[in-house]
Amino acid sequence: MNPHISIAARIADYLAVRRRAGFKLEVEGEQLRRFARFAEQVDHHGTLTIRLAVQWASSSKCGRQLTAARRIELLRPFASYCRQFDPATEIPPRRLFGGAHRRLTPHIFTDHEVTDLLAACDQLYPPGGLRGASCKTIFGLIAATGLRISEATALTRSDVTLEQRLLHIRCAKFGKSRWVPMHPTTADALRRYVIDRDRDPLAGNTNAFFVFDYGRPASTRSVEYAFKILRAALKWHARGDHPAPRVHDLRHSFVCHRLEDWYARGLDVDRSILALSTYIGHVKVTDTYWYETATPELLAIAAKRFVRRHGGAS
Repeated sequence: MNPHISIAARIADYLAVRRRAGFKLEVEGEQLRRFARFAEQVDHHGTLTIRLAVQWASSSKCGRQLTAARRIELLRPFASYCRQFDPATEIPPRRLFGGAHRRLTPHIFTDHEVTDLLAACDQLYPPGGLRGASCKTIFGLIAATGLRISEATALTRSDVTLEQRLLHIRCAKFGKSRWVPMHPTTADALRRYVIDRDRDPLAGNTNAFFVFDYGRPASTRSVEYAFKILRAALKWHARGDHPAPRVHDLRHSFVCHRLEDWYARGLDVDRSILALSTYIGHVKVTDTYWYETATPELLAIAAKRFVRRHGGAS
């Protein structure tokens, strides 16, 4: 690397170029700035080397190999960018610390658990307030449509068209927008919520669709906090690799339950999953396959299909 241009300056240039191309790179940008600070701390000057990359990748407090692998994955495109200006730049091998991605099995909610969650929202403080009604409707909406929690809390009043049963998801992950059709029962639940919400005179002070008490828009952070309270009250135990069930697991559950339904109805899953991928806002269908979880229900359906196809032959 040109000795007159620091790694920090090169990172700033790299991020500016990528963001002009439409990439947000919020987390990646912060990590790269940490890498620049590390380079300064170890008094590194000049060309980006594999040795420097390994030093930084191995310096995390947790010391996990997965963390090191993800840091290497983060540095590779930046190193490729630097090589345009400094041919001596060394690009770290992709699997220097092994794979950078590991799928943690999510908690797949049963219908009974979702019902218990929605009922428990009535106990949120203050009693009879909009906080409980908003959380109940948000959790139900995610379970019924597979929205991301950030997409649900970002909805404005103009984004929800109850007559046509449509949600307009604006500038979601990767800057994509989409229309999400709703089942009639889901639209009915939103209509009931709107009646409750609009009884509060302070709710009209915001353009947000979901509102907490005192006219405060429901935020992702506040809804996730409410979920943690409810999760503890319900005494749930995770059936997955995460320490506890998460709101995001409602989205995973939506995908798994759709697959169960399609298999039970004998539909062509490979064809239907393309529509599902678009519906839930995935850029690639492989991301939707990534959401699949081998639930007992899916395994039972697969076993029955195998027996029908092969006649139980060993």
